[in-house]
Amino acid sequence: MLDILKNLPERTKKPRYKGITMMMDKGLSINQAKEFISVNSKYTDIVKLGFGTSIITPEIKKKIKIYKQNNILVYLGGTLFEAFVIRKQLDDYKRFLDHLGLEMLEVSDGSINIEHEKKCEYINDLSKNFKVVSEVGSKYENQQDNTKNWKKWIKEEIKSGSWKVITEARESGNIGIFDNNFNIKNKIVDEIIETIDHSHIIWETPKKSQQVWFINKLGQNANLGNISYNEIIPLECLRLGLRSDTFHNFLK
Repeated sequence: MLDILKNLPERTKKPRYKGITMMMDKGLSINQAKEFISVNSKYTDIVKLGFGTSIITPEIKKKIKIYKQNNILVYLGGTLFEAFVIRKQLDDYKRFLDHLGLEMLEVSDGSINIEHEKKCEYINDLSKNFKVVSEVGSKYENQQDNTKNWKKWIKEEIKSGSWKVITEARESGNIGIFDNNFNIKNKIVDEIIETIDHSHIIWETPKKSQQVWFINKLGQNANLGNISYNEIIPLECLRLGLRSDTFHNFLK
């Protein structure tokens, strides 16, 4: 049906490296996952099973299978990785991933302190058997003074084997690359994209205003994550200039 409307911006096609939409599943039921797929599978590239939900969600293997059968990548939230690491159970974590039939994982240090060199070792080791995404940024406001290092960390994590690097914002969107009022920290983003191709990065943008900002900044094919299950099509409309917020972006 899109063919009927002229001058829409070109979107990359699945499976894509650029223009990715990552949905954050915080505990959808099997029926909700099926309903989600029926409408959103074309526009969703990745599902993150948020924080530790995968370890307590009933029929989790069945839900993962539903997503994977519809050509959607699935991985577990990085907080669960950290929960295993701090207990010195990394091998158990790998076994859990195998049990769930997952080929993708997240390496993060948002809740615990991991020396960056050690984090890169985890990435390098795990990337031999899994598609790895890593995340930079703390979940705690009092540790955000290290954001000046983000550019260095992103480069090192990509070099170590990360397929994509995620910038921290949490599901709330008021930490990491955003301040307490949900506003973007422009300087951090500018410094990152100055030397790093933004196709290597997934920006966590749970709020519409944040999604608009990145689409205005980087175009319709910015990689955006932590999108709510009921905001996938609204986001796609933003990407295509079919909402007032981006209406005039692509008319030329």
